[in-house]
Amino acid sequence: MSARTSVVTVTLNAAVDKTYLVPTLPLGRVTRVPEMVAYPGGKGVNVARVLKQLGVDVVAAGFVAGHNGAFIRTELTKQGIAHDFVDLPGESRLCLNILHDGGTSTELLEPGPTVTEADLEALERKLAALAADAAIVAFSGSAPAGAPADVYARLIAVARAAGALAFLDTSGALLVEGLRAKPDFVKPNQDEIAALQRRPAATDGDLAALVRELVAGGIGCAAITLGADGSLVGADGAVYRVRVPALPVVSAVGCGDAFVAGFAAATLRGEPIEARLRLAAAAACANALHREAGRVDAAELERLLPRIDVAPL
Repeated sequence: MSARTSVVTVTLNAAVDKTYLVPTLPLGRVTRVPEMVAYPGGKGVNVARVLKQLGVDVVAAGFVAGHNGAFIRTELTKQGIAHDFVDLPGESRLCLNILHDGGTSTELLEPGPTVTEADLEALERKLAALAADAAIVAFSGSAPAGAPADVYARLIAVARAAGALAFLDTSGALLVEGLRAKPDFVKPNQDEIAALQRRPAATDGDLAALVRELVAGGIGCAAITLGADGSLVGADGAVYRVRVPALPVVSAVGCGDAFVAGFAAATLRGEPIEARLRLAAAAACANALHREAGRVDAAELERLLPRIDVAPL
């Protein structure tokens, strides 16, 4: 059997991401929008977009609905990203990111459609077929109404049964239940992991203890992302501190998704853990230089890679 070299991303609550750029955002008044961009979104879709830019074969899967779902499909096709979604009744959500007052970001996120048990079973069947040809299945983001808390645990089991690695990036009860399935890679941020553990995680020592617990519990690699402070990662019996350069950040939306994509791309190449973390961090930094989530410029990525510091803690 030939080596698997592709990734499947799963977005349970795919969206149309729309960004408005306005000078100010006064409440209770009419604001005209001089500049707007709209593109397919949701965390898994962002991961797929970055993987495509990194030269990885990727299929975007999950749920879509209605006219917004048709827009998601059409735009992914234009971007050259293969997709295979399950259709739902209703309407995929619209997520507004309003950039105003010199770079402040205000987000408005719709809830999206509702799923049934029959919908989830349809996705499980589709995922089993897609994962059979994939090296990695990346599960990202929130779940729509109707999905049980253990939905990611169920889907991770499907991916594993098909022989694929399982990556997970979510929060709250979805993360708690997803961890029970022992994914190969998880990427909570600092706030998400502190809420999960119900104790403060303010220092590198605190965070190192948390990632050691996760890895000891059967997680292959646990990365806690810290925004402009980089990340702290447990893998292969060690804990690594990843530091990133100061950057003129345009938007932080999608940086965590770019991190997941970079780590997946380097994993496919068989890179050692330090190289995986360097590409993950560089991709996240490159994403921060653009308004659109999931945009990584190749030239910027190459300039950033040598500026990422990865060292054992």
